[in-house]
Amino acid sequence: MAVGLRSRFEGVKEKIRLHGDEAQHEQTDQWSNRDLIPLPPSRRTWAQGLSVPQALAIIIIGRALIVGFSTLIAWCGLKWHIGFTIQNRYTWGLRASYIPLLQRILLNFIWNAIQCWNGGRLAAVCLTAIWPSFAKMGNFLPESLPATGDQFVGFIVFWFLSTPLLWIPPEKFRTPFLFTTIYSALGMIAIMIWALSTAHGAGPLLNTGVALPQGSQWNVSWLMMAGINQTIGGITAGITNGSDFSRYARGWRPYVIGTITSGWITGILVCVVGLVTTSAAQKIYGEVYWNPPDLLMRMMESGDGSSAARAGVFFLAFGFGLTSMFENICGNAVAGGIDLAGLWPHYINIRRGAIITFVAAWVVQPWQLVNRAVTFIQVLSSFSVFLSPMIGLMAVDFYLLRGRKIRLTHLYNSTNSSYWYWNGVNWRAIVAWVCGWAPTIGGLVVTVNQDTNASRALFELYFMAFFIGFFTSATIFFVLNKLFPVAGMGEYDEVDVYGTFTAKEAEKLGIIPVEFQTDAYDSGEPSLAQETFEKKE
Repeated sequence: MAVGLRSRFEGVKEKIRLHGDEAQHEQTDQWSNRDLIPLPPSRRTWAQGLSVPQALAIIIIGRALIVGFSTLIAWCGLKWHIGFTIQNRYTWGLRASYIPLLQRILLNFIWNAIQCWNGGRLAAVCLTAIWPSFAKMGNFLPESLPATGDQFVGFIVFWFLSTPLLWIPPEKFRTPFLFTTIYSALGMIAIMIWALSTAHGAGPLLNTGVALPQGSQWNVSWLMMAGINQTIGGITAGITNGSDFSRYARGWRPYVIGTITSGWITGILVCVVGLVTTSAAQKIYGEVYWNPPDLLMRMMESGDGSSAARAGVFFLAFGFGLTSMFENICGNAVAGGIDLAGLWPHYINIRRGAIITFVAAWVVQPWQLVNRAVTFIQVLSSFSVFLSPMIGLMAVDFYLLRGRKIRLTHLYNSTNSSYWYWNGVNWRAIVAWVCGWAPTIGGLVVTVNQDTNASRALFELYFMAFFIGFFTSATIFFVLNKLFPVAGMGEYDEVDVYGTFTAKEAEKLGIIPVEFQTDAYDSGEPSLAQETFEKKE
């Protein structure tokens, strides 16, 4: 009987095990599967109290820095077509790369759940616009649950409607993203025009000057520094895995132009539109509504408004909700799928990992986090304390230490790999990473605990946490690698083993294209490819 059970288990195990197409160089083992190897050309298809001017300055500077750091980290994906999961292997070591990977997986689980809950608020607005009585439904949830019945139903609806999007492969995201972006942009412009027209102006909020609390120990400069740090910190998780998506780009120009357009220009415009709309709405209703679902519900009087008001609100909420769906699927679920694929390449690909991440929303229970655990949300928003040092390691290693050269085959093989270091661990990365967040962790603790009597220095360090973490870890990692050199720095594969590059890319890199592979890879003699690469760099 035991033999029979073992035989059945092995049969199930073999059925769920992933298999790659060897003809397409898709090896599947402990370190690799189809979604982790460098992408071939055929799959690269993406082309507090401050005045309004000071707040806008923070937005402009912060968004510009986000674009800069994002492009900096994403360049590895543009050039070598690998993602965050693999990118960290040459810096941390094949085994130690699980340290940044597990942090990203945890954040993906939590942020996916929170985004589903926020999207559920928009779904509840749509349901109220169709059935006004929906917002007045009795609360069928236990009193111990910090949520209302309509919020919970909205969450369920949003979650189920988002699920089919998990079956869209990342290389097919371009068209739906284009549609939702245009829809959402038109919706934001429409609601701003309505607010300005109804209020007969922008309202008082835009004319509000500096209003620092009496006795505040922080001047405008420190508050602006904290604002810039918080702006970057809020998107740090997205910066770390930029290569997960840049690897799908057909070239660096479309990616950089798209990043500047969406990350900086559009990002600023969205903030300006939101600020103007909020200010005008304050003049109309006498209250400040920063959260779109709250404003939309107020616009239709929680369902008691006219049919025209409900229809307008429905189409606005539907567009915003659709955008939230794709943003969440791409930024959290798919990103979580990529990271999970790095943990168990034998059995998890991007789609399976995305499904796991999405289902985990029920385990995370976002209604507990959003409606109750304010401190926990603050901790999540401040996670850049730990992530910015990682970004520093990634940047200095790729650009300064390796000269933008990577040996792809060593990223997927622990035997004789220059990225194996000591038992798969590069101790230099761990030391440098800890040194990056050690100076600012105290400020994070006192900020979360709202300890106003703590040392001023702790707060000042925390207000600069992203920059301190980035530059401290980058500097220490650079010094450690110079004091304790690593073998294999600057080496690369002379042959396109995975069929990753187009003929033009291979020629530029000095790599032998897959169709012209010879025994050059096993040759001990200096090759023309190596000489060509050195000249071009």
